[in-house]
Amino acid sequence: MPPIDPRFGRAVACTCRAAEQEVARIDGLMQISQLGALQNCTFDTFLSDGHGLTPGKQLNLKTAYERAVAYAKNPEGWLVLKGGYGSGKTHLAAAIANQRIGMGHSALFVSTPDLLDHLRSAFSPNAVTGYDQRFEQIRNTKMLILDDLGAQSNSDWAQEKLYQIFNHRYNNRLPTVVTTNLELEEIEIRIQSRMVDPGLVQIVHIAAPDFRRAGVDQEQSDLSSLSLHSDKTFDSFNLRERELPRGQATNIRNAYDTAREFAEDRTDWLVFNSVGYGNGKTHLAAAIANHVNNLGEPVLFILVPDLLDHLRATFNPASGMRYDKRFDEVKKAPLLVLDDLGTESATAWAREKLYQLFNYRYNARLPTVITTATPIDEIDPRLATRMLDGSRCTFFLLEVPSYRGGVKPKRSRKRK
Repeated sequence: MPPIDPRFGRAVACTCRAAEQEVARIDGLMQISQLGALQNCTFDTFLSDGHGLTPGKQLNLKTAYERAVAYAKNPEGWLVLKGGYGSGKTHLAAAIANQRIGMGHSALFVSTPDLLDHLRSAFSPNAVTGYDQRFEQIRNTKMLILDDLGAQSNSDWAQEKLYQIFNHRYNNRLPTVVTTNLELEEIEIRIQSRMVDPGLVQIVHIAAPDFRRAGVDQEQSDLSSLSLHSDKTFDSFNLRERELPRGQATNIRNAYDTAREFAEDRTDWLVFNSVGYGNGKTHLAAAIANHVNNLGEPVLFILVPDLLDHLRATFNPASGMRYDKRFDEVKKAPLLVLDDLGTESATAWAREKLYQLFNYRYNARLPTVITTATPIDEIDPRLATRMLDGSRCTFFLLEVPSYRGGVKPKRSRKRK
């Protein structure tokens, strides 16, 4: 070729070999790809309405589906699908790959751990494809779909290889799809910084629970003790109309009506306070939680001392849960029911954690139910001021005696 040709002095493959080399390249990628087992994962087979989801989760899942369909038609930039196990991330990612291949384009679909295994195996003396060639094939493939980022072993070598792939594709703006069940903050910082660039990346959060466990109660956090109060419903609540004086009967009826109203609209805060125990606070709080749970909406019901124990446990080196993740789970719960405020250890650490929790939910106006038998003037003033804010909190004082110590309702004798 003439000296003025930009390819002058470089090794250039013969045009007669170009098609042959392209076939070899595709064959090499097919050896890595796991799409064969996911050929049935298409947009047509995806249940965009989910299984028994609430309207909010149905809308969320349908939006994720529509974003994936749009990306498959026009794959510009990156698409990150984030959600829990079995939420449909892998199905949507595989559907994108199958759609692209069906349109005559190439796409490499592979789980992150397997990708790294393929790179390691390329160092073997018996490997058909050398490491350098294999690495170039992966990082330059026209569309790369990395499934289950975060499931890999996080050795220094693995982190560095992933960074090199992400960085190359980021700099060259190559179409890339990533699925992960990690919080973005848990991903290695160099990769994370590229995954959150709004100029290149779409992040889709999928809120659906595990498709594979349809019909199983999945909304309950391992923190929640609501299962211990499954019998405490509005239907099982005793209004004690035949037992109490009129004023007290009216008081407990108003408490019941207030709880039912909150269970329906779930706006701001509701506090049940009383002098003494056993007068229905926990029953009404659990009835709210059970009502919401039966609607399929997430709810976290927890005894305040137990909550603090769970937070302390995260500092144990053997704990599989980080403190910040556990605390975020509580403070951002869509509905939080805190039972028995005031019985917890009154250490400075406990007071500070509760203040942080109350302050966050107060400012965010997140629905919260609190029960306490502690007089309001004996509660930490930083908490009490928020509980007494009439613009954001309904404070209800239950003025009835204990069920366990009260007079039993009269029963008519059965005639023989």
